[in-house]
Amino acid sequence: MASDSFVIKAPCSSANIGPGFDVIGLALSMFLELHVTIDRSQPKSEHPLNCRITYEGDGAESGEVPLDPDANLITRVALYVLRCHGQRSFPVETHVHIKNPIPLGRGLGSSGAAVVAGVILGKEAGQLDLDNDRILDFCLMIERHPDNVGAALFGGFIGTYLMPLAPEDLARKEIPLSEVLPAPAGGVDTGVDPPSPPHGIGHHIKFPWAPEIKAVAIIPDFEVSTAKARQVLPAEYARADVTFNLQRIALLPVALGQSPPDPNLIYLAMQDKLHQPYRQTLIPGLTDIVKSITPSTQPGLLGVCLSGAGPTILALATSNFEEIAQRIMDRFKQQDITCRWQLLEPADGAQVIRT
Repeated sequence: MASDSFVIKAPCSSANIGPGFDVIGLALSMFLELHVTIDRSQPKSEHPLNCRITYEGDGAESGEVPLDPDANLITRVALYVLRCHGQRSFPVETHVHIKNPIPLGRGLGSSGAAVVAGVILGKEAGQLDLDNDRILDFCLMIERHPDNVGAALFGGFIGTYLMPLAPEDLARKEIPLSEVLPAPAGGVDTGVDPPSPPHGIGHHIKFPWAPEIKAVAIIPDFEVSTAKARQVLPAEYARADVTFNLQRIALLPVALGQSPPDPNLIYLAMQDKLHQPYRQTLIPGLTDIVKSITPSTQPGLLGVCLSGAGPTILALATSNFEEIAQRIMDRFKQQDITCRWQLLEPADGAQVIRT
C-alpha cells in the first residue's frame, strides 16, 4: 500500500484502586489519539527518521512534550518495535499527530497509554503481525508495571502479573524506558537491532464491573512523577499491613462486579496500607480525603482512593457525582490547591481505526 491513514486510540487508566498496588488497573474513558498518515510513495523525507510529529493537548503550551522522534516517548517506543524487526526508521513519509487530553503526571496512566499507542504505531508502520498478547510483551519491556499498560491495551477492569526478566533483557540500552524504570537510560540507537522481547512476560484477567458504577476523577493542579511517588515507599512492610491489603484485594474485584453494588463492602475493600499512607507527604490532604468522605456521610459514594501514583483522587460512585467532586475539591481548597473534575466510565482497550 503506497499510502495509509489511521487513528490509534488508547484509554487512560487508573492503577491500584486502593489495595491493588501494581496489580489492578481500570481503563477509563479519556483517550490518547494518534492520527497517522504514511506516504510510502515518497523517495525520501526531510524529517529525522522519516517522521514528523505534531502535538495538541496537555503540555502543548509549555512545550514539555518533545517533537523529535528520537525523544518523544511514543515514537521512541515505535522505533524500538520497528528495530526489533530489522527496520531502522519509520516508512517514508510518516506524520504522527498526537491528540492528548490525558493530564501528564497526574496518576491517570498517561505514560501507559503512550507506551501502548507507541507499540501499536510500530506494528502498523512496520506492517507487523503482532497480536495483543505479543504487544503486551513489548509494552512490558518499556514499562514494567502491567496494571496501567494492561488496562490501556485490553480495556475494562483487570488484574495483572509480570514474570521475572533475565538480567540480559533488563540491560539493553536500545529499549526506551518509561520514567518509573532506572538507568541505563533506554532508547539509545547503538546501531544494533535489539532482540525481540521474551514471550509471555505478563498476563491479565478481566474482572466484571457493575454497570451502575462510574468514576469521578478529581485532578489537582500539580504533578507527581511516578518515580518520585515510588521513592517515598518503604523497602519493607510489616506483615500486618501486607495481610491487610491481601484481605481487601481478595474482596475488591468481587465487590465491584456485584449489581447492585454494596457501598459499605466496597468502601472497606478499597482501603490500603501499602502505598497511600506514604504518599500523603506528596499530596496534602490525602489521608483526610480518603477517610472522611464515606458512604454513610455521602449518598451515592462507594469508595475513594488515590489514582495510580496521584495526585488524582478517584471516587467510585453511583450518583451525586458533582456533589462528591465538589466535596473533595473543597478539601483540596483548604490546602490552597485548585482542581478540576471529570466523570469517567470503564473503557474498551486500544484500537486502530482505518480512515
